[in-house]
Amino acid sequence: MSTVEIDDAAPLSEQPVDGSSAPPHSLVDDLFAIVTGTLTISFGLLLLRQAEVVTGGTAGLSLLVSYGTAIPFGVLFVVINLPFFALALRRKGWRFTLTSLACVGIVSALAEVHPRFIDLASIDPLYAALLGNLLAGLGLLVLFRHGASVGGFNIVAILAQERLGLRAGYVQMALDAGVVLGALAVSDLRIVAISAVGAVALNLVLALNHRPGRYLGM
Repeated sequence: MSTVEIDDAAPLSEQPVDGSSAPPHSLVDDLFAIVTGTLTISFGLLLLRQAEVVTGGTAGLSLLVSYGTAIPFGVLFVVINLPFFALALRRKGWRFTLTSLACVGIVSALAEVHPRFIDLASIDPLYAALLGNLLAGLGLLVLFRHGASVGGFNIVAILAQERLGLRAGYVQMALDAGVVLGALAVSDLRIVAISAVGAVALNLVLALNHRPGRYLGM
């Protein structure tokens, strides 16, 4: 029985999947993935913001702070993510770091642009939490498979999967639990419970679809 050798030092996008040497994604593939992923994530966050629901990760932290201050979500999302890119640069290199930083910037910009094109006067919090987090999870999955992320806990989760063999979704779920619990400081228990359901949905998308050794982003 043949085995697949994984080179821990190689970039995620260059790892073999089935024992053969698969060609890497082209530049067009990666650019289209970045556009698709960031659009999907930012629209999911729009739904969460409209219902004043939180989620995990640095996006959740940014939402929490934005609910209690006049600072725009886009600005907070960039600032809160910056410390995590030092870790990304050390462990993943310039390409991953710069690509992920660009994705954070795009998501932050789109988060402010979406409301100009769509008016969500009212939305049920549970619906917003589920759909918003599922969309964000799908967007993250697209970015992960093209060697990028939106910073923050994504970077920690990807490194845990690559270096320790842990599923990125489960790692991020554990980290997100602390953020969702922090929502008790600004939201009632019902909204926090709904937020927790949404965060679980997001991380299940990653845990069930981005497994070590199954698909490593050709």
